[in-house]
Amino acid sequence: MTLQNRGLRRLLLAWRCLWAWMPSCIAMMLYAPALLATSSHECLIEPAQTVELGTPVAGLLAQVMVKRGDRVRKHQVLATLDSHAEKAALELARYKSQLSGPTQLAQSKIEFSQRKFERRRDMAAENLMSRQDSDDSEAEFKQAQAELKVAQENREVARLEYEQRDSEIDLRTIHSPFDGVVVDQMMWPGEIVEPGATKHAILKLAKLDPLRVRVVMPMQSFGQQKLGMSAAVTSEIQPGKVYAAKVSGIDRIVDAASGTFVVFLDLPNPELDMPSGVKCKAVFGATSH
Repeated sequence: MTLQNRGLRRLLLAWRCLWAWMPSCIAMMLYAPALLATSSHECLIEPAQTVELGTPVAGLLAQVMVKRGDRVRKHQVLATLDSHAEKAALELARYKSQLSGPTQLAQSKIEFSQRKFERRRDMAAENLMSRQDSDDSEAEFKQAQAELKVAQENREVARLEYEQRDSEIDLRTIHSPFDGVVVDQMMWPGEIVEPGATKHAILKLAKLDPLRVRVVMPMQSFGQQKLGMSAAVTSEIQPGKVYAAKVSGIDRIVDAASGTFVVFLDLPNPELDMPSGVKCKAVFGATSH
């Protein structure tokens, strides 16, 4: 075989190999965007909110109505401080706010002094009484009016004091700020509660509906995710179950050390069947089944 024939044969073999690989190359070019779009990303499921509850006033912890793991509703009473002294002060303030005797007495003095003043004024006009007596009776009338005003103001002060005492008792009652779950109990009945950031909280609550999913993304994909975009989430403890979530927040700062940024998802969890604190995988643009 001549050298020219050998070269031609090699060229034909090369073309055959190229044609054999051509469908695979075309398929890769067509489906590469779809594969990239459905690639999964590592994520972590967290509570939407976590709070430690205490009181702004000091006192003896009287009751804790819930325990760790209990579900609670918004505005539900969770714990109370001892309020015997405060309730006694409240009752006293309520009684003072309802006192009507001083006001009625002042009103009676006004009516009496007014009639007395009018009689003496008429008598002074007819020169049957000195002008001084008329002026004295007028002063008594004005003094009675001032006493009525003082009585009315004292009653209003008593009413405001009652409202203040009532508010102080409200501060000694701890309510849940949202629907959630008791994560931890740090104090028990009989302990002294002291306000302040450095003091112990009484209870720790977590909001688990919706859950917050923290997805770590490479910086090359920055700008591809949009608020409200759908995503499918699977957890490491329930790999066969897919949950629907939506993008609720996107970090605007990329971590230079890792070359990543974070996308946040809201994951509805009305039955609380998905726990927080577990790892997961998220696929953007996908829907759950």
